[in-house]
Amino acid sequence: MGERIEKFEDLMVWQESMNLATSVYELLSSCKDFGFRDQIQRATVSVPSNIAEGFDRQTNKEYIQFLNIAKGSLAEVRTQLYLSIKLNYIDINKGNHLIENTRKISSMLFKLIETRKTKFK
Repeated sequence: MGERIEKFEDLMVWQESMNLATSVYELLSSCKDFGFRDQIQRATVSVPSNIAEGFDRQTNKEYIQFLNIAKGSLAEVRTQLYLSIKLNYIDINKGNHLIENTRKISSMLFKLIETRKTKFK
């Protein structure tokens, strides 16, 4: 049996999205395109932030809404990672690794949303 989730920090999807945000910050810290760097960093931070905010909301409906926002932000991050590779802001191998991480986190969010929809109607 899995461990009981008592706080958002216990969620694997939150932990993975924090790792992604840290990686993006580190990888683009020297990017001279401030507007681009700011946008991708904001989108990346939005993912764990919305997971956390939704977790602490009062209703399941609100929680799912924030998980969907996190999922949308993740798609934005993935798009910006593709662009950062095309613009040679980041190494293609590092970029593809982060893109793969966004797919993994997106899948985790999808499963959590579906679980919340069916288990907690």
